[in-house]
Amino acid sequence: MYRFNVIILLSAFVFVSACGQEGTQSVESVNNHNFEVVKSEQEWKKELTQEEYNILREKGTERAFSGKYDNFKKKGVYTCAGCGTKVFSSKTKFDSGTGWPSYYDVYNEENLLLVEDRSMGMVRTEVVCGTCGGHLGHVFKDGPQPTGLRYCINSAALDFIPKDKL
Repeated sequence: MYRFNVIILLSAFVFVSACGQEGTQSVESVNNHNFEVVKSEQEWKKELTQEEYNILREKGTERAFSGKYDNFKKKGVYTCAGCGTKVFSSKTKFDSGTGWPSYYDVYNEENLLLVEDRSMGMVRTEVVCGTCGGHLGHVFKDGPQPTGLRYCINSAALDFIPKDKL
């Protein structure tokens, strides 16, 4: 029984660390980027929900399988919830089984910033909105072809524009 519990705990740790979790991005990399949208923390708190603020501005994460876009199938474009920048297309969304919306490619590379994240005792790549600096999630090299990438993104960091509204 003890061995089984250890295996379950280790599996849970690996699963949780594979997506989301709070991160600390390299301050130098972000500070050297000129974001088009710059607001005070008070302005962000006024405009965002508490969950959006926690994820976008404090690098938090939502619980697995709890986000509105995890099992979402509509066609359209996903935007940053902080500033409206187009970040992912429904064309590249896939079910990764992790409990977070996952994409194998980005809408436009120029709209995102990838930052080394050395938090949680591991090295990951954080995905940041290139317009406002909001934390969206992380990218991993275990996704499907043609890119082999899995952008693991928090639903609360996203808004959605249906195809017929584009």
